[in-house]
Amino acid sequence: MKITVYDTKEIMGQAAAETAAQILRRAIEETGHAAFVAATGASQFAFLEALVRAPAVAWERTTMFHLDEYIGLPADHPASFRRYLRERLVSRVPIGAAHFIAADAPDLAAELERLNRLLTATPIDVAFVGIGENGHLAFNDPPADFESERPYLVVTLDHACRQQQLGEGWFPSLQAVPERAVSMSVKQIMKSRAIVCIVPEMRKAKALQAVLEGGIDPQVPASILRGHARCFFFTDREAASLLRPSTLRQYA
Repeated sequence: MKITVYDTKEIMGQAAAETAAQILRRAIEETGHAAFVAATGASQFAFLEALVRAPAVAWERTTMFHLDEYIGLPADHPASFRRYLRERLVSRVPIGAAHFIAADAPDLAAELERLNRLLTATPIDVAFVGIGENGHLAFNDPPADFESERPYLVVTLDHACRQQQLGEGWFPSLQAVPERAVSMSVKQIMKSRAIVCIVPEMRKAKALQAVLEGGIDPQVPASILRGHARCFFFTDREAASLLRPSTLRQYA
């Protein structure tokens, strides 16, 4: 695992995109194809803007899997993660195959079965993730399920998670934030050959401190990332402001 701190979230996003693009290019060069997991949320803005501009990525040879989605939210809703990814990624580069989570499907169990079959059959070269203000990883809120082998799970969102979605401006009220979602499981994320974790802004500082300096604990779901040999944390000075110098040295 490695953590690098940058002066601004824009520089951080550019550096994370360079690493992500390098991983994709190498996978395509070695096997002819690359599969990746795409996250959403405010933490990914600068990263995705830089990633779609990265040179020499043969996007037509890539497959994208969607990290998480609210249950019952239509794909055109302003807060839909499908809409987010279409606007910021899929409409801007020619991805070969994009597997979205239709969490508003009439038969959600069948949709999860479809996605789980696809994901089980596709080794993931790199997952792009962030961490929540409550330490969540994807929509695996505390206490997270560290044991499930299912690629996608139905999860319940806790109050802190829903409050974060409201605070970021995706919904007009807390009552409008869905209480359930489909999320890629913790074990599935950890199966990725590499993980690029992007953590900007002061509001993530306490969570990042808990993730990197506490125990590896389901109560701090993203702490599990410390067990991944090729997890690369990209953060800015605000988010890293509570970390001990020894922590930064340890993961440099």
